[in-house]
Amino acid sequence: MPQKAQVTSVEAIEAFRANLIVYVSKARPTLEEVGADVLRAKSWIENDQRTYWENMVRRRTRELQEAQQALFSARISNLRKETAVEQMAYHRARRALDEAETRLRVLKKWGREFDSHVAPLLKQTEKLHTVLANDMVKAAAYLAETIKTLAAYAERSSAGVAAETSGGGQPVQPPADQAQPAGQGTEEAK
Repeated sequence: MPQKAQVTSVEAIEAFRANLIVYVSKARPTLEEVGADVLRAKSWIENDQRTYWENMVRRRTRELQEAQQALFSARISNLRKETAVEQMAYHRARRALDEAETRLRVLKKWGREFDSHVAPLLKQTEKLHTVLANDMVKAAAYLAETIKTLAAYAERSSAGVAAETSGGGQPVQPPADQAQPAGQGTEEAK
């Protein structure tokens, strides 16, 4: 006689299925948000920051030219000598322009390299999103079917045990959902 399955806790499978559904419902939007954040970051680098630093380079170039003009005018003028304030203004404008040009160069470099750095990681999140959207949904459905099957099995097993103990040696009738195949009637029907 084959061994009977020892189904002790269908509730544990139900709890696992419920937790899986909660996990999928939280993880999918999070991954979608990550993808949106990546697109926002790329747009911020390529559009917002690039425009900002290009404008800063233009503005600081003008400031440097003004400071340079003031310093040059003071040197040419026979009436007065250049002051330390004019020299400091020129050097400050030169440093500010150098900083803006450096930041713009770094930003352009990041704009070019962004996809190569981010694409492999984004691809992994997309794969995970696909697993969550497809495989985990199928897994939850499979668990629901498993729960139904195990519950039916446990019910049938408990009904069979109850019939054997209360029947006192009487033959056990199969459940109504397991009718005998056609052509195999009981002895009384013949």
